[in-house]
Amino acid sequence: MTAWQTVVYFATALGYVMTLWLLPVVWLTKKRSPVSTVAWIMAIVTMPCLGGVLFLLFGIERVQRRVRGRQAAFATLAQSLPQLAAQHLLPKDHLTPTQRSLLNLVERIAHTPATAGNRVQLYTETPAAFQGIQTALEAAQRSIHLEYYIWQPDRIGTKLRDLLIEKARHGVTVRFLYDSLGSMNLTKRFLRPMRDAGIQVATFVPGQTFRERWSFNLRSHRKIVVIDGEIGFTGGMNVGDEYLGQSPHFGYWRDTHARLDGPTVLQLQEVFATDWFYATGENLNGPEFFPAPRESGRVDAQVLASGPDDPESMFHTLMFGAINQAQSRLTVSTSYFVPTPPLSSALEAAAYRGVRTRVLVSGPVTYWVTYHACRSFYDELLRAGVEIYEYRRGQQHSKVLTVDGEWSLVGTPNFDARSVFLNFEVAVALYDAGLTEQLEACFDADLLDAVRIDPEQWQQRHTWERIKENGCRMFAPVL
Repeated sequence: MTAWQTVVYFATALGYVMTLWLLPVVWLTKKRSPVSTVAWIMAIVTMPCLGGVLFLLFGIERVQRRVRGRQAAFATLAQSLPQLAAQHLLPKDHLTPTQRSLLNLVERIAHTPATAGNRVQLYTETPAAFQGIQTALEAAQRSIHLEYYIWQPDRIGTKLRDLLIEKARHGVTVRFLYDSLGSMNLTKRFLRPMRDAGIQVATFVPGQTFRERWSFNLRSHRKIVVIDGEIGFTGGMNVGDEYLGQSPHFGYWRDTHARLDGPTVLQLQEVFATDWFYATGENLNGPEFFPAPRESGRVDAQVLASGPDDPESMFHTLMFGAINQAQSRLTVSTSYFVPTPPLSSALEAAAYRGVRTRVLVSGPVTYWVTYHACRSFYDELLRAGVEIYEYRRGQQHSKVLTVDGEWSLVGTPNFDARSVFLNFEVAVALYDAGLTEQLEACFDADLLDAVRIDPEQWQQRHTWERIKENGCRMFAPVL
């Protein structure tokens, strides 16, 4: 027997052993999504080695062994964090029926109530958003808390790092939490000056150990900045030069970010505090982190956070409920559009019942697999009357949902299974017609740089395109 034959026999035997070992694992861990279960079983059986490796990288959530730790962190903080009872949105008479219905839904599935007295500033141009964050950081007096999925050690990443170092040297307490996979480019050399200046640096727990570092699931996709417990930022933007439109591949970068002032900032602080406690064991519950909130505006807002340790899959339920609540118009802006079957059906049902349903997705500059998987959903949506637009000016990275010009959701979750089931995400719900209409106006402006998918022309596309789309759709449960 030649050496090559030995390798082939060994690989074949390994493939069968891996198949027999992994099939029970799939059956035990993929109860929530039968479609995902079938897809992984087919991949493992038809591609014994490759399918098994892909499942180990993308399929195993490993969430069960972390649930108790996450819940313990939340329970510990919940007992010591200050209550915002005075700012809770108790009278609801001023809300429209749509707003009131969605508020009732969110209050049942989220841990945070809506608060009154907030001011929200929306950023739709990334340079202005970075400038707003930088200005707020420069004015920090006591504490700066940051949590990011991606932080690049490039020009803007280094500039903000050096600003944090300067603030730390002037007595401001700085904590920096990053995801080890999304920010894999951050080196010890880049982080050393931060630590030397007294900045506390930690990685989000998923991916912290060697055994978990290669897992692509359970990432912190959150983007959070909280300054002095009084000013907060969240939205779609990470930190990197590409978000300023300086990437030759992506070009112009379209994103949506929000600055928060008022009681709901403390809800954003609570999300960070929970993640920080889980990652480091440090309990951030003092008045220096949770100062008495002050009324800053007239916006009713609510910070929402969800992750794979959330049994209700809050963002999935919220998106489904919001779409079904729409009566006249609905917009969805997302960088990655790979909807779960319930979300896809909800969009179709909305269009069928006469709701003008418009979806804006990234164009071909986005990732190849995601782009073609996204397009595999067009047939059913177009048939139902959903208007689909592909952004062509550059990268469309906003994550925004608006309903009837009265309610909106701005944050980090995309319209895909990864965001609603596998990632830790954060967003802010806005019970405000003015801000929602502003987001709708931005959506209309984005359509000037987008191409609408024509249903008749779409049916005439080449068979090879259909093959690519349906092939990529097989990976929908993990995209």
